[in-house]
Amino acid sequence: MRKVYSRIESIAGNVITVSAENIKYGDLAEVRSSHGTSLANVIRLEGQTVSLQVFAGSRGISTGDEVRFLGHPMQVSFSDNLLGRIFDGSGKPRDNGPSLTENMKEIGGPSVNPAKRIIPRNMVRTGIPMIDIFNSLVESQKLPIFSVSGEPYNQLLARIAMQAEVDMIILGGIGLKYDDYLFFKETLEGGGALSRAIFFVHTASDPIVEGLLVPDMALAVAEGFALKGKKVLVLLTDMTNFADAMKEIAITMEQVPSNRGYPGDLYSQLAARYEKAVDFEGSGSITILAVTTMPGDDVTHPVPDNTGYITEGQYYLKNGRIEPFGSLSRLKQMVNKDTRDDHRSLMDGMIKLYASFKESLEKKSMGFRMSDWDRKLLKYGLMFEREMMDLSVNITLEKALDLGWTILAECFTRDETGLRSGLTEKFWPREKESA
Repeated sequence: MRKVYSRIESIAGNVITVSAENIKYGDLAEVRSSHGTSLANVIRLEGQTVSLQVFAGSRGISTGDEVRFLGHPMQVSFSDNLLGRIFDGSGKPRDNGPSLTENMKEIGGPSVNPAKRIIPRNMVRTGIPMIDIFNSLVESQKLPIFSVSGEPYNQLLARIAMQAEVDMIILGGIGLKYDDYLFFKETLEGGGALSRAIFFVHTASDPIVEGLLVPDMALAVAEGFALKGKKVLVLLTDMTNFADAMKEIAITMEQVPSNRGYPGDLYSQLAARYEKAVDFEGSGSITILAVTTMPGDDVTHPVPDNTGYITEGQYYLKNGRIEPFGSLSRLKQMVNKDTRDDHRSLMDGMIKLYASFKESLEKKSMGFRMSDWDRKLLKYGLMFEREMMDLSVNITLEKALDLGWTILAECFTRDETGLRSGLTEKFWPREKESA
């Protein structure tokens, strides 16, 4: 039987302190006050002094209220009944459905032993050419989407959730605006993808500590399904909000701040989540795509800076597009050698010509005379941006590769592309043979 402590030593912000014995870091407790009962999470231990973050906030709590420790960390239900459901950051239903209490699973467990991981080898098709052709997403990969506020990163995640060729999607929203939450809900419901999705949504008006729990809940459930043989894609937005929640709690706890006020263990906290990406031998996999907004478009900001050392590349979302320069999937070479003979060469050739287009565009803006080659590049660059970089384009990898050849044939002769003659003879559009 768990002890009930009827004296709270101090209250600072949403953090309360009690004297208690045999308590573990991360344990849950119930705080009972005249305003009702709220969950709290142990966030610091100093001898018998225990600090807890109260989920619902400390308003209405007095030093004479009761604290009852539950003896276990936060848990989340795990079963097929989660599919199609929406929960908040503490695991309670947001969709007016029944609470789920069967097969409870602790969150925030250790990542998989590297010796037990399979080398990534399977492509995750998304229907987005700028990903599938130029920076292929690979099963068990961990990739951030670097962006600035105002870019359509949530719309991009929703598209990936709708189109990705995986068994299921788990979406973790951290500090979402309510409009963004409704957007995700309505998009996936309207597209029929909600039946294979699970939402853990923390909005900006919810308790801060729940935002810290969202990634762990999403990844704990993903791990359970992956061990049952499912290919799971975890989409997290926004990990900068997650880091800001850590910073706010660290300030309340009067911890010595590190770079720009973030706690000193920021790298370790981010890595503990990203390293959950894994491909299990003889079973399923977890792939992670996580939005990281960059305040002031500053890639040296502590959150994107630390993230870059953990993950296997990044996608840059800029001006409503995935930028080909700066975006990098370091594992794409593991899969694009097995898709189609022309994949690698076409990828390299088109990006090289697009870089030349950027140079011609700069020459034009400065008033230099345009040569015939410059005019061809300008035509090519505009077609490339419109027909391949636009995020509304939704086509299979094979059709995207064919489209790439069509764009090249529309703008250049075979010799001007710089591609091997063997490839141009095989893939050059027949109606452009005379070009």
